[in-house]
Parts: sequence; C-alpha cells; structure tokens
Amino acid sequence: MLVSKNKATSLQKSERKTLVSFLLLYSFFAVVILFFSAFIYYNLQKDVMLREQNSQLKEYSDELISKLRLLHENFTHDKTYPRSRHYNSAIFDSSNKEIFSTLQKDEVDLTKHIYVLGNKIHYIRILERYYLGTMYLVIEVNDNEKWFNFFKIKVLVYGVILFLILLIAGYFLLNLLLKPMRESLYLVDRFIKDTTHELNTPVSAILMNIETFPRDKLDEKSAKKIHRIDIAARTISTIYNDLTYVALKNQVKSQNESVNVTELIKERAEFFKIISTQKKLTCKLDLEEDVTIMIDRGKITRVIDNLISNAIKYNKKSGFIRVILKNNYFIIEDSGIGMKKREIKEIFERYTRFNNSEGGFGIGLNIVAAIASEYNLSIDIDSKLDMGTKVKISW
Repeated sequence: MLVSKNKATSLQKSERKTLVSFLLLYSFFAVVILFFSAFIYYNLQKDVMLREQNSQLKEYSDELISKLRLLHENFTHDKTYPRSRHYNSAIFDSSNKEIFSTLQKDEVDLTKHIYVLGNKIHYIRILERYYLGTMYLVIEVNDNEKWFNFFKIKVLVYGVILFLILLIAGYFLLNLLLKPMRESLYLVDRFIKDTTHELNTPVSAILMNIETFPRDKLDEKSAKKIHRIDIAARTISTIYNDLTYVALKNQVKSQNESVNVTELIKERAEFFKIISTQKKLTCKLDLEEDVTIMIDRGKITRVIDNLISNAIKYNKKSGFIRVILKNNYFIIEDSGIGMKKREIKEIFERYTRFNNSEGGFGIGLNIVAAIASEYNLSIDIDSKLDMGTKVKISW
C-alpha cells in the first residue's frame, strides 16, 4: 500500500523542471518541423492549383494573341490595345522592355512560366510571331481566394491537431524516460524512511548513556574516546532529525507556538559546541534578547541546526562561526570554503552536494527551503569561494 501511494504522488520538483524544459524544447522543434512541413505542403498545393489554372490562362492568352494579330494586320491610329474583364495583360519586346500594360502588379518575371505574386497569378507566354514587336505576353488574373482561404484553415487545423498529438506523445515519452529516475528517487526515499525507523532507538540510547558517564573520573585516554563517541552520536542525531523530517513532513501537522529564538539558538549552539571543537572553531553569538516568532518549534530547530551544521561541516580549521540575531532576522556566517554563484541557485535542490569529501545526504538545505516556503521566511545567501558564506533568514 505504501508503494502504490508513493508511486501515485505528484512529480518531484526536479522532475517537473525536467518535464517542462523537455516539453518546451520538444514543442519548439515540433513547431519548426510543422512549419516547414506546412511550407512544403503549401508549395505543392500551390503548384497543383497553378496547373489547374494553366489551361484557363492558356485560353486567355490564345484570345489575346488573336486580338494582337488582328491589331497588327489592321493597325491604324484609332485602334486601341485589347482589354478583357476576365484578366489584365501586358506585352514586352525581345529586350524585355514593356510595350504596353494593364497589369495591377508592375513586377514581372519573364523567366518563369506561371507564378503567384501577392494576390495575383502571372502567366508568361513566348510568342512565335512578334505581333506589334511582342515577344512576351503576360496574363494576370486574381488568385483563387477561396482556395487559399480554405487551404489556410486546413493547414491551421491540421497543424494544431498534429502539434497536440506530438505534444501528448512527447509527454508520455518523457514519462517513460523519467521512470528509472523516479524509481531511483522512490528507492532513496524508502531507504530514508527505513533508516529513520531503525535509527531512533540506538541514537537515543547512545546519547543518554554518554550523558551518564562520569567524565571527571575517567583517565585522559578514555575521556578522549568518550568525546569522539559523543561527537559521532550528535552528528548522527542531527542526520536522524533531518531524515525524520523528510520521512514524516507530510504526515505530521505543524504545532505553531511562540518560540524564543534567542534561547533556542543558545541551546543549539551548545549542542554543536562539542562538534565544532573538533575543528577548533570559534563560535561568536551576537543575540538580541527575547526574540520570538510564531512557528513550529521542531521546524525552526531544523532550520537552525542545518545552517549551523553546514557552517561547521564546510568550515576551515581554526575558523569561526558567527550567529547574529535581531528582531526580525538572524544570520549565520562562517569562514569556510564558500560557493560559486551558480551553486547558490542549485544548493536548495534535494540530494545536491558540491563537496563529496564531506558527509550528508544533501537534504539539509532542501529542508530549510521547504520550511522557509511554508512560513514565508526569506532566505538570502552571500557566499564567496574560499572566503566563507553568510546565510540570512528574515521574517
């Protein structure tokens, strides 16, 4: 039942991003292909239409040639150039110079036989006998507007239908390609849930038993061993809390209350103190007294813990961590390895890690971003490579 529910859940953010990017690119190429297909189809259909018009235009040219012959054989000054209500025409001599024209389109290509120019069709015929010095005869008629309008509607309708078919096919194709990634993410999430369930009891037992050790009565060697166990246990405890949040965040309802952030930061700084001493880090607290916020205590604890944990994890030996708390924001600053600008944009994605030498699942800042989104908290990160990182949370 758990498997079916997980498989039925909506796409993860990364999957949605991939899906949208793929469909946009796929749609662009589909439109380009459809455009060129329509262009080729248009030209083929235009050729068919012109072939159908050719016989009619030949009849018009025969009619005009007969009139030109009569005009040539019986030429007088009172004779006028023959005209027709069915077509316009023009005649050109052997040097392509216009002799006379009633064309509405002045541009004429005498090298072609028949072609479309704007909303006109031009038919070119070479005369065997040069009546009135004419070598080229041009017939001009209106194009078949009904045919063109019908064709445009036809292409548009077919184009939209084909585009939708291609889009749907692309969507299913991408889902098929994403299936292995989705199954991998499901296995990771199931692993987190199983790990969380198994870690609860041993982590709690280790922490409780370490607290009961009489360290002042231990020899130096044993005290160091207990100290290292304490550090490891606290690290596991932090990871456990993150895994618990990821595994149960959709099942546990938020319990908002007035949380004293000043006291909470002091408490969490003390918790991480034993871990930070391993790197000889100096922790500086600049906290305004009695700063409160209405929020789920567990969730704001997750935010603070993850930011402090990262400040320790990615810091340099003998570096510093500075925590500043004011009435409507707090800042956690470190002297660590920093990040590149492009990494800052991606750092909140789940399972994202830019330094594989450090431990973790890459879920800490994803949790911070999710909680910030839930409570409309603003996150600002200022980081420079090899110089450190400053994270500001505002409300």
